[in-house]
Amino acid sequence: MPLTFTLDPAVTPALRDGFADLWTDVSNAGGAVGFVPPVTREDVRPEVMRCLAQLAEGNQRLLIGHDETGRVAASAVFGLNSHRLKKHWVWLYTVMVHPEHQGKGYGRDLLAAAAEGARGFGGTEAIRLTCRGGLGLEHFYGSCGYKEVGRVPGAIRVAPGDDRDDIIMMLPLG
Repeated sequence: MPLTFTLDPAVTPALRDGFADLWTDVSNAGGAVGFVPPVTREDVRPEVMRCLAQLAEGNQRLLIGHDETGRVAASAVFGLNSHRLKKHWVWLYTVMVHPEHQGKGYGRDLLAAAAEGARGFGGTEAIRLTCRGGLGLEHFYGSCGYKEVGRVPGAIRVAPGDDRDDIIMMLPLG
């Protein structure tokens, strides 16, 4: 059964906790979403709260995917540019699909919903994101239409002696 996507959902305690659980589970499954396992919900919570504060300030927008049980199963966060010369594109952060739902095409569905959402932002012509090298993520994003536009070698330190490239990708929305 496909996920149901909602752009700018109401931020309730259930959504907040579901988002934190998703972020924790994805991180612990080895997902490249800003943490290195093992993490707890309490480790992730400060980032969740920062994200929700940015939503409240209007600097970010949230896309959530719910599964058939209503559980938060996927997410993507849009970072809006405040600089007048960059307002024609948005960042996409914290792109996650719950590990139990991976391999079902939900990642592609999430990215398609993100592109559709961004097209409705008024004047948005592209989405940029970064991904951690060494996991093949650039190939997945590439298969969804994103193009690699830059790479910073060794910019992400996962652990001492384990530096990864920070890969910059862009999806034109035209």
